[in-house]
Amino acid sequence: MKKINHKELHDEIHEEIEEIKEKSEEAGKEALHIHMTIKQIVRQMFSLKFDVASPEVIDERFVSGGIVTGPNLSILVLAILIASIGLNVNSTAVIIGAMLISPLMGTIHSAAYGTATVDMDLIKRSVVGFFFQVFMSLVTSTIYFAITPLKTATSELLARTQPTAWDVLIAICGGLAGVIGLTRKEKSNVIPGVAIATALMPPLCTCGYAIANGEWRMLLGAGYLFSVNTYFIFLSAAIILVVLEVPRVGTIAPKVWKRLKSSVIRNTILIVIPSIVIGALVVSNTKTEDINKNNLTESISTEMVYKQVKILYPTVVDFKIGNMSDYKTDDKSRVEAIIITTKGELPNKDKEILEKWLDELYGQECYFVYNVQ
Repeated sequence: MKKINHKELHDEIHEEIEEIKEKSEEAGKEALHIHMTIKQIVRQMFSLKFDVASPEVIDERFVSGGIVTGPNLSILVLAILIASIGLNVNSTAVIIGAMLISPLMGTIHSAAYGTATVDMDLIKRSVVGFFFQVFMSLVTSTIYFAITPLKTATSELLARTQPTAWDVLIAICGGLAGVIGLTRKEKSNVIPGVAIATALMPPLCTCGYAIANGEWRMLLGAGYLFSVNTYFIFLSAAIILVVLEVPRVGTIAPKVWKRLKSSVIRNTILIVIPSIVIGALVVSNTKTEDINKNNLTESISTEMVYKQVKILYPTVVDFKIGNMSDYKTDDKSRVEAIIITTKGELPNKDKEILEKWLDELYGQECYFVYNVQ
């Protein structure tokens, strides 16, 4: 029987243990490397500093955008006139064109850049320029709406008088997208889209209409919408520029910085609260209208309608009304009218009159089926 060498056995076991440890350490390092690689990829994907322009380029873009000159002001006045005409004649395409022309957003971005860089002179110039632009816009739109023969408040005008929480979200998202696009090496086409989404011109023109026609409630609503869009474009731009760590021109004490952040939070809450209240009222009114519409449909007696139809159209022998929820259709809110006649379908003129009458009676478009006995 072979004698066991305990020392050799011990050395072999020790070597195996060391080998296992080494493999475990290598596997751990490999797993950590994979984890770090994924983390780096995700971080790079969401990094705002990727493809960011140089501080000199960013400075030139934001500062030049806030300069109010003769050509800049002339373009603004023309854009205001175009927007006012579009609102007056209810043309969405014309309004969009005016929003693309307007240089109004430049002074807002310039003021945000001055805030992020603690450049008080730039902030003052931008704020003065912005308020002068607003003043000229109000004067121009007020004069136009005072002399135009079309005095009716179109749907495009009325759409700018009830800002809700959704308008706040649009302004925030648009403001963020705009400043991210402006700080890239290559200027993108983001700004035109932001100008359309976060509308500044239409509510300002609506204020001019309200002043010209003495519609003070409309002035309040449109002025609030303009203020919401302006504030959140400014705030979004300032936040992104601070995150990108643009070089500061001046200094700010920690206590003042803390006080400034508290003021921003307070002002944001105060500006958002009315939009939330208006949004809740809009949702509530929409639900009430839907309920009333359903109740109206249910309360109209089919027998009463049949008697009326029978008097007007003697060839009709039966008339049934049913809700489309009873049928397998996508639109279950419509009403189905089954009209049974004895002498073929009704003449086209009679059909048009009958269908129009029933549409008005039920407050919605009816779905008609004609059967001949």
